[in-house]
Amino acid sequence: MIFLLLLSMGALVAQTLAPKPAAPKPTVPKPKPAAVKPAAPKPPAPKPAEPAVITAGDIRISKSDFERYVEALPPAYRAQMNSSEAKRKFANQLVEVFLLAQEARRRKLDQDPKTIAKIRLDTNQALAQALIAEVSAAPADEAALRHAYDENKSQYEQLSGRHILIRFKGSAVPLKPDQKDLSEEESLAKIQDLRRRIQSGEDFADLARKESDDTGSGAAGGSLGSFGRGQMVRPFEEAAFSLAIGQLSEPVKTQFGYHLIQIQEKKNQTFEEARHLVEQRRRPELTKQLADDLKKKAPVTLDESYFSKP
Repeated sequence: MIFLLLLSMGALVAQTLAPKPAAPKPTVPKPKPAAVKPAAPKPPAPKPAEPAVITAGDIRISKSDFERYVEALPPAYRAQMNSSEAKRKFANQLVEVFLLAQEARRRKLDQDPKTIAKIRLDTNQALAQALIAEVSAAPADEAALRHAYDENKSQYEQLSGRHILIRFKGSAVPLKPDQKDLSEEESLAKIQDLRRRIQSGEDFADLARKESDDTGSGAAGGSLGSFGRGQMVRPFEEAAFSLAIGQLSEPVKTQFGYHLIQIQEKKNQTFEEARHLVEQRRRPELTKQLADDLKKKAPVTLDESYFSKP
């Protein structure tokens, strides 16, 4: 009994004194590793600055910039940029403009209301011209071109003719050696005499070779070859296109002098022959159409209380 009691007490003591198993720790979910974002692409390395071909103080003009300034010139001036001398002259003029503008900013002239208004106007004009150029360069609508041609076939009439010119003072046509500089009255009297002689039977071509002050056509008997509308000065064109074949015009006055005109042939250009001219005439129409469409979206209102005053 005592032995059994000791055994049971020993077991109890052992159970009491034995280390208790640790309580299971709560399972804490491990945080998921954050998604690794792909590295942002590195911006492209800046291109090295283009070397300047013109410098003046802190003003630097690169080759590309200079060529863009040349492109911005009116066509007549741009056509002259075909020699090193012309480019050098323009470069010096450009530097002068930039230096003067720089000095104007230093004097705060760019803050003057009149200057601001002019800059704004110039900027808008440049943008409007850029838009017009873009519209003009757009591929032509073939159907629209053919329609424009069909609607205005008479505008694409081609004439072959000849003329005799008698210049007067102030004409751009140079005097011949030892030639008298005629007044307008003297020039008119001479052309009227030539007209009477032709009507009396003298040969037009012979008189053109002897008397015409247009020496280029005169050497060919007065021949002008073929021409269409828009190629001659307005008074000459109006007279020429009103003549019947073989008819001799009355004296026609232009800034060059007095003319006698005779038309030898008339024909209508085909669409293919006139296509370039049709495109040229359609461009202003496209620009006007665009402007009209923009005005519809932004109706124009004028303050009559202001604009009615002189």
